[in-house]
Amino acid sequence: MRHPFFTSWALLAAIAAGPAAARADLAQSSPFLPPSMSDLAAQAGTGGPIELRGVMSTSEGAQYCIYDVVKKESTWVGLNETGNSFVVKSADPAGEGVTVEFQGRTMKLALRMAKVVSAGSAAAQPGMSGNPSAVTQSVVLNPTPADEQRRLDAVATEVRRRRMEREKAVQASQPAVNPPGGAPPLIPNP
Repeated sequence: MRHPFFTSWALLAAIAAGPAAARADLAQSSPFLPPSMSDLAAQAGTGGPIELRGVMSTSEGAQYCIYDVVKKESTWVGLNETGNSFVVKSADPAGEGVTVEFQGRTMKLALRMAKVVSAGSAAAQPGMSGNPSAVTQSVVLNPTPADEQRRLDAVATEVRRRRMEREKAVQASQPAVNPPGGAPPLIPNP
Protein backbone atom coordinates (compact mmCIF):
# COMPACT_ATOMS: atom_id res chain seq x y z
CA MET A 1 0.00 0.00 0.00
CA ARG A 2 1.26 3.46 -0.91
CA HIS A 3 1.77 6.12 1.63
CA PRO A 4 -0.75 9.07 1.36
CA PHE A 5 2.12 11.55 1.55
CA PHE A 6 3.77 10.01 -1.56
CA THR A 7 0.49 10.13 -3.53
CA SER A 8 -0.13 13.81 -2.70
CA TRP A 9 3.49 14.67 -3.50
CA ALA A 10 3.26 13.00 -6.93
CA LEU A 11 -0.04 14.78 -7.62
CA LEU A 12 1.48 18.14 -6.63
CA ALA A 13 4.52 17.56 -8.88
CA ALA A 14 2.28 16.71 -11.84
CA ILE A 15 0.20 19.83 -11.30
CA ALA A 16 3.31 22.03 -11.06
CA ALA A 17 4.96 20.54 -14.17
CA GLY A 18 1.86 20.90 -16.39
CA PRO A 19 1.78 24.72 -16.72
CA ALA A 20 5.56 24.92 -17.23
CA ALA A 21 5.35 22.56 -20.21
CA ALA A 22 2.35 24.41 -21.63
CA ARG A 23 4.05 27.80 -21.12
CA ALA A 24 7.17 26.62 -23.00
CA ASP A 25 4.97 25.52 -25.90
CA LEU A 26 3.03 28.80 -25.99
CA ALA A 27 6.17 30.95 -26.04
CA GLN A 28 7.13 29.58 -29.45
CA SER A 29 3.92 30.46 -31.31
CA SER A 30 0.81 32.56 -30.89
CA PRO A 31 -2.33 30.68 -29.86
CA PHE A 32 -4.44 33.31 -31.65
CA LEU A 33 -3.09 32.74 -35.16
CA PRO A 34 -3.00 29.65 -37.36
CA PRO A 35 0.52 28.14 -37.52
CA SER A 36 1.18 29.43 -41.05
CA MET A 37 0.05 32.95 -40.08
CA SER A 38 2.26 33.13 -36.99
CA ASP A 39 5.31 32.33 -39.13
CA LEU A 40 4.38 35.03 -41.65
CA ALA A 41 3.75 37.57 -38.89
CA ALA A 42 7.13 36.85 -37.35
CA GLN A 43 8.87 37.21 -40.71
CA ALA A 44 7.21 40.55 -41.45
CA GLY A 45 9.35 42.28 -38.84
CA THR A 46 7.02 45.24 -38.39
CA GLY A 47 4.39 45.67 -35.76
CA GLY A 48 6.27 43.52 -33.26
CA PRO A 49 8.15 44.56 -30.14
CA ILE A 50 11.47 44.68 -32.03
CA GLU A 51 12.41 45.37 -35.65
CA LEU A 52 15.47 44.83 -37.83
CA ARG A 53 16.33 48.33 -39.08
CA GLY A 54 19.77 47.88 -40.64
CA VAL A 55 22.69 45.62 -41.50
CA MET A 56 26.29 46.82 -41.61
CA SER A 57 29.48 44.96 -42.50
CA THR A 58 32.44 45.76 -40.22
CA SER A 59 35.94 44.38 -39.73
CA GLU A 60 34.61 42.29 -36.82
CA GLY A 61 31.74 40.85 -38.89
CA ALA A 62 28.19 41.85 -39.60
CA GLN A 63 26.36 44.17 -37.20
CA TYR A 64 22.57 44.33 -36.98
CA CYS A 65 20.51 47.33 -35.91
CA ILE A 66 17.66 46.10 -33.72
CA TYR A 67 15.02 48.70 -32.81
CA ASP A 68 13.00 48.30 -29.61
CA VAL A 69 9.56 49.72 -30.36
CA VAL A 70 8.59 50.15 -26.70
CA LYS A 71 11.80 51.88 -25.57
CA LYS A 72 12.12 53.71 -28.91
CA GLU A 73 15.84 53.03 -29.13
CA SER A 74 18.05 51.02 -31.43
CA THR A 75 21.19 49.02 -30.78
CA TRP A 76 23.85 47.67 -33.14
CA VAL A 77 24.81 44.10 -32.18
CA GLY A 78 26.70 41.16 -33.64
CA LEU A 79 25.77 37.49 -33.74
CA ASN A 80 25.31 35.89 -30.30
CA GLU A 81 26.19 39.17 -28.56
CA THR A 82 24.66 39.29 -25.08
CA GLY A 83 23.95 42.22 -22.77
CA ASN A 84 20.62 43.28 -24.29
CA SER A 85 17.05 42.06 -23.97
CA PHE A 86 17.58 40.16 -27.25
CA VAL A 87 20.24 38.02 -28.89
CA VAL A 88 20.71 37.68 -32.65
CA LYS A 89 21.06 33.91 -33.09
CA SER A 90 21.47 33.63 -36.86
CA ALA A 91 21.35 35.73 -40.01
CA ASP A 92 20.34 35.23 -43.61
CA PRO A 93 22.34 37.75 -45.66
CA ALA A 94 20.62 36.78 -48.92
CA GLY A 95 17.14 37.23 -47.48
CA GLU A 96 18.15 40.21 -45.34
CA GLY A 97 16.70 38.71 -42.20
CA VAL A 98 17.78 37.52 -38.77
CA THR A 99 16.56 35.11 -36.13
CA VAL A 100 16.39 36.77 -32.72
CA GLU A 101 15.71 35.39 -29.27
CA PHE A 102 13.63 37.97 -27.39
CA GLN A 103 12.03 37.38 -23.98
CA GLY A 104 12.25 33.62 -24.32
CA ARG A 105 10.76 33.56 -27.84
CA THR A 106 12.51 32.97 -31.12
CA MET A 107 11.47 35.47 -33.78
CA LYS A 108 12.39 35.86 -37.45
CA LEU A 109 12.79 39.50 -38.44
CA ALA A 110 12.96 40.81 -41.99
CA LEU A 111 14.74 44.05 -42.79
CA ARG A 112 12.23 46.86 -42.35
CA MET A 113 11.62 48.83 -45.52
CA ALA A 114 11.48 52.61 -45.23
CA LYS A 115 8.34 54.41 -46.33
CA VAL A 116 9.12 56.96 -49.01
CA VAL A 117 6.68 59.73 -49.87
CA SER A 118 7.01 61.17 -53.35
CA ALA A 119 7.26 64.91 -53.89
CA GLY A 120 3.99 64.83 -55.82
CA SER A 121 1.98 63.70 -52.81
CA ALA A 122 3.89 66.09 -50.54
CA ALA A 123 2.80 69.02 -52.71
CA ALA A 124 -0.81 67.91 -52.33
CA GLN A 125 -0.67 68.23 -48.54
CA PRO A 126 -2.42 71.17 -46.87
CA GLY A 127 -0.30 74.29 -46.77
CA MET A 128 1.80 73.21 -49.74
CA SER A 129 1.45 74.84 -53.14
CA GLY A 130 -0.29 72.56 -55.60
CA ASN A 131 1.38 74.16 -58.62
CA PRO A 132 5.03 73.34 -59.10
CA SER A 133 7.05 76.40 -60.00
CA ALA A 134 9.27 76.79 -63.02
CA VAL A 135 12.27 76.48 -60.74
CA THR A 136 11.31 73.04 -59.44
CA GLN A 137 10.29 71.85 -62.90
CA SER A 138 13.66 72.85 -64.34
CA VAL A 139 15.67 70.58 -62.02
CA VAL A 140 17.32 67.68 -63.89
CA LEU A 141 19.03 64.65 -62.34
CA ASN A 142 22.28 64.80 -64.37
CA PRO A 143 22.25 68.30 -65.86
CA THR A 144 24.11 69.31 -68.97
CA PRO A 145 25.41 72.88 -69.24
CA ALA A 146 22.29 73.77 -71.26
CA ASP A 147 20.04 72.30 -68.52
CA GLU A 148 21.91 74.26 -65.87
CA GLN A 149 21.53 77.48 -67.88
CA ARG A 150 17.76 76.88 -68.23
CA ARG A 151 17.55 76.31 -64.47
CA LEU A 152 19.45 79.54 -63.74
CA ASP A 153 17.20 81.44 -66.17
CA ALA A 154 14.13 80.05 -64.41
CA VAL A 155 15.53 81.15 -61.04
CA ALA A 156 16.25 84.65 -62.34
CA THR A 157 12.73 84.89 -63.82
CA GLU A 158 11.19 83.76 -60.52
CA VAL A 159 13.25 86.35 -58.59
CA ARG A 160 12.09 89.12 -60.96
CA ARG A 161 8.44 87.99 -60.66
CA ARG A 162 8.55 87.96 -56.85
CA ARG A 163 10.29 91.36 -56.75
CA MET A 164 7.57 92.88 -58.95
CA GLU A 165 4.83 91.37 -56.76
CA ARG A 166 6.51 92.79 -53.65
CA GLU A 167 6.77 96.25 -55.27
CA LYS A 168 3.07 96.13 -56.24
CA ALA A 169 2.14 95.18 -52.68
CA VAL A 170 4.19 98.07 -51.27
CA GLN A 171 2.63 100.55 -53.72
CA ALA A 172 -0.89 99.35 -52.93
CA SER A 173 -0.35 99.70 -49.18
CA GLN A 174 1.00 103.29 -49.38
CA PRO A 175 -1.37 106.18 -50.10
CA ALA A 176 -0.51 108.27 -53.14
CA VAL A 177 0.79 111.73 -52.30
CA ASN A 178 -0.41 114.45 -54.68
CA PRO A 179 1.98 117.40 -54.70
CA PRO A 180 0.54 120.86 -55.28
CA GLY A 181 0.01 121.90 -58.89
CA GLY A 182 -1.48 118.61 -60.14
CA ALA A 183 1.85 116.79 -60.64
CA PRO A 184 1.69 112.99 -60.82
CA PRO A 185 1.92 111.14 -57.46
CA LEU A 186 5.33 110.30 -56.08
CA ILE A 187 6.25 106.63 -56.05
CA PRO A 188 8.89 105.74 -53.49
CA ASN A 189 11.90 103.71 -54.64
CA PRO A 190 12.16 100.30 -52.98
